[in-house]
Amino acid sequence: MKRIIFIFLAMTLQVACKQEKKVEKETMEHNTTAVKEQKKVVYQVFTRLFGNTNTTNKPWGTIEENGVGKFEDFTEKALKEIKDLGVTHIWYTGVPHHDVITDYTAYGISNDDPDVVKGRAGSPYAVKDYYNVNPDLAVDPSKRLEEFQALIKRTHDAGLKVIIDIVPNHVARNYSGLTNPKGVSDFGAEDDTTVEYKRENNFYYMPGEDFQVPIWQDGYLPLGGEKNPLADGKFEESPAKWTGNGSRRAQPGFHDWYETVKVNYGVRPDGTKDFDQLPEGYDSKDVSAHFEFWKDKDVPNSWKKFKEIALYWTAMGVDGFRFDMAEMVPVEFWSYLNTAIKNANEDAFLLAEVYNPSLYRDYIKKGKMDYLYDKVELYDTLKHIMQGHGKTDHLPKIQDGLADIEHHMLHFLENHDEQRIASPDFAGNAVKGKPAMVLSATISTSPTMIYFGQEVGEPGAEDAGFGKPTRTSIFDYIGVPHHQRWVNDKKFDGGQLSTEEVDLRNFYRRLLNFTLGSDALMGNYQEIHFINREETEGYDHRLFSFVRWSANEKLIIVNNFDEQKKYTLNLKLPSDLIAKWNLEDGTYKVEDQLGESAFTSNLKVENGKGSLALEIHPLESFIFKIK
Repeated sequence: MKRIIFIFLAMTLQVACKQEKKVEKETMEHNTTAVKEQKKVVYQVFTRLFGNTNTTNKPWGTIEENGVGKFEDFTEKALKEIKDLGVTHIWYTGVPHHDVITDYTAYGISNDDPDVVKGRAGSPYAVKDYYNVNPDLAVDPSKRLEEFQALIKRTHDAGLKVIIDIVPNHVARNYSGLTNPKGVSDFGAEDDTTVEYKRENNFYYMPGEDFQVPIWQDGYLPLGGEKNPLADGKFEESPAKWTGNGSRRAQPGFHDWYETVKVNYGVRPDGTKDFDQLPEGYDSKDVSAHFEFWKDKDVPNSWKKFKEIALYWTAMGVDGFRFDMAEMVPVEFWSYLNTAIKNANEDAFLLAEVYNPSLYRDYIKKGKMDYLYDKVELYDTLKHIMQGHGKTDHLPKIQDGLADIEHHMLHFLENHDEQRIASPDFAGNAVKGKPAMVLSATISTSPTMIYFGQEVGEPGAEDAGFGKPTRTSIFDYIGVPHHQRWVNDKKFDGGQLSTEEVDLRNFYRRLLNFTLGSDALMGNYQEIHFINREETEGYDHRLFSFVRWSANEKLIIVNNFDEQKKYTLNLKLPSDLIAKWNLEDGTYKVEDQLGESAFTSNLKVENGKGSLALEIHPLESFIFKIK
């Protein structure tokens, strides 16, 4: 009898689940993740630039001439202000010890060769020692690791999580670990350099060929032409190694990643894989299943080295990682690494740089990445719209195409690789970024990221030395003027900001804090753009509108990307949406959640359709909440 009852209950439950799924499919547009958590907001900061108050800004200037920020500049006050901006995670960019052209030999650190270093302060993606941190960032370089550990604690005490970079695809040409844990050897220390490839080698080699430094182009010279005993057009590497971007020439080109060497993950030179593959169906299995799969597998040495590195920093209190150029490393490795990290910290935040949309699902489902950059689709489209030659009509297709993975696609308008919004080569005015920022932060359940200085309109106009303006330099010692006005001699109170800069930062603060507290932004999405394109007089491709909702909150979001035109219109809400919201005919008060003042209007529902009368000014956005 019990068995019969059990079977009956199971069948009933199965039918109920099927009916529930059918209803859900019919009534919800995009709620593929059913996420029940707070929005995440990442504040990316270039660590050595954050607290630098020096305004000299001499091209190719030394650390003494142009100054440098320190770990200690992230004071309790600074961290409180960042958190109050509406931030949950700080990505401290450039923390691992990378090549720098500053003499730290007094601390046992070897000098780095300007012939294979970009800029004077060096690329943060040419890591020289994964078990220590950039000596530039410490007041006392001999205690640089302790100073970073203190920063981790301060950050946690401020209620924020810590993210740092790991760059698995390549390391600096002169990698040299000074403080390796017991039993850990350097990359390449045990390689057989007589062959191009060997599974357990960390690098690829060109036996019989010596490395030659690239021929510098575009008017650049090491250190801007300054004399330096190491800037002699030579760098000893025999045999030559493959370069970080995969170049197999003993003399890489100037535009190759010549400062780095490619790491070998057990991928043969012909592209075939020399390691176990994930069985079919593992894209639908969870983290624990992937972790169990790799437990008894023999994996290449480079896999083990990077797992040791990630777990070292995780044990120190780092809460997550941003993985540089993840798509250049096989997805099986990511399954191995990320599940090991999650086994140590199930809440770890794992963000990857992947630019090929055809790989997105593999790196999320097989590689177990939490988040990927949404650059190639959303960011690139928004950039074109902000520049005036793109149409908002392209946006719904992007969201529809990513509906099954939208939660994993981190949104941004700036980062260290991209042009500043205020740069003349991008939008020329930070205010043009406001509607794009509202859309970016509210259209999805995914995290939002901003880059330090974005919130005060930093234009990235400085000629720092290596590289051209429009991006804040990541290669040289430099000051960041608009951001420095917010730093205000390390008071971190915005005391030197202009009225326009204060207004912009307040806009970011209101928007980001709203996203943190909104239940609807972790719920459902539906675009109402095309029905308004078809039925609403005056509505065109410079506007974009959509709705977000949950059981507790209903939002109508409207953005005007036009910098000159004011729109007066009656926004339409279709009957299927009104039905999903269970709104009867009548009038409903709506209140804007974004502006400085609580602007209200009325949503009228007649014959099962909604209309909202509004006037929206150039570059204005509304987040209307139904009261």
